[in-house]
Amino acid sequence: MPTIEDYAQRPRPERLERIARTPDELADAVRGVADAVLSRRPAPKSWAGTEVVCHLRDNEEWFLDRMKLIMAMNEPRFVTTNPDRWAEERQYLTNQAAVALVAFTRRRGETLEFLGRLEPGDWGRAGVHIDSRGRRTIDQFLSVMAWHDDNHLDQLKRALDGRA
Repeated sequence: MPTIEDYAQRPRPERLERIARTPDELADAVRGVADAVLSRRPAPKSWAGTEVVCHLRDNEEWFLDRMKLIMAMNEPRFVTTNPDRWAEERQYLTNQAAVALVAFTRRRGETLEFLGRLEPGDWGRAGVHIDSRGRRTIDQFLSVMAWHDDNHLDQLKRALDGRA
């Protein structure tokens, strides 16, 4: 699986195409899978398929909000998020994967529209994470998103196969 650094070396159109494929790949992965299987964790500390889909949905909103802030402000600061806390507090296991998938797909479409409207100079605009991630440009966010999609699609497949 490519790393974030690998994706950063790829042309922007290729990275955009990567994130554009994710909704269909996610839909293919969960199509016909029973809710009981989607809600089963392969190990106590591992996410179930439903949790992975919910995480992608919520993180998509997070990515888009951060990029919009970057365009609205000069080097905005971002607080750290805790995905495991989101999973617990937002009760991911009580969600329906199909509903989360619809929301993710809609949000990804909004993200792609947003990115499609950027001018060449906008890709270098940045925000700063108040943690070890530091400063990140919109172009770097795109690389992270491509890697993040690959990572969680792989995690979803493992969860559905009963592997942590």
